Amino acid sequence: MYYSTDYTSPIGKMLIASDGEAICGAWFYDQKHFPSTDFIVNDDLAIFNKATGWLDDYFKGKNPQVDFKIKAHGSQFRQKVWKILSEIPYGETMTYGEIASRISPTMSPQAVGGAVGHNPISIMVPCHRVLGSNGKLTGYAGGIDRKIALLRMEGIDFKD
Repeated sequence: MYYSTDYTSPIGKMLIASDGEAICGAWFYDQKHFPSTDFIVNDDLAIFNKATGWLDDYFKGKNPQVDFKIKAHGSQFRQKVWKILSEIPYGETMTYGEIASRISPTMSPQAVGGAVGHNPISIMVPCHRVLGSNGKLTGYAGGIDRKIALLRMEGIDFKD
C-alpha cells in the first residue's frame, strides 16, 4: 500500500509517495515517467513531514542531509545508478560517462542515462546533478527549465 501527499515547490507542484516508512517517490506532476499507480492520500505520515521539511530547507538554499529512509523501486542496475546519484555532493556534478565507468569499464553512458531518467525520487536523489560530457546540459524528466533552476540554486556551472 502506498500513500501520497502533495508538495508545492517554487518550481512546481510535486507528488510525494511513501510505503508508510520510507519515501518511495517524488515527482513533478507534469514530468515524464509520472506513476500511474493510485495512492491513498495521507498528509499526516511522519515520513512526509520529514521529506517536506527537507524540501523546504533545500529550496531555501540550504544543504539538508537526507536523515530519513528512502526506498526507490527498480532493477538492480537502476539501483546501482541511483545509489551513485545519492553520493553526488550538493553543488557538484558527475557526467553519465563518469557514472558508467564507476559501474563497469564497458558500461554505456546511454544506459546510465535511461536509469537516471527513471529516478523516482526527484531532488532527494539528485539526478539533476548529472551532466553530459564536458559539463553540457542534458535532459531532465522534470523538464529542462527545472534542471536549470536546480543547478543554479546550487551554484553549479554548466554549458548550454
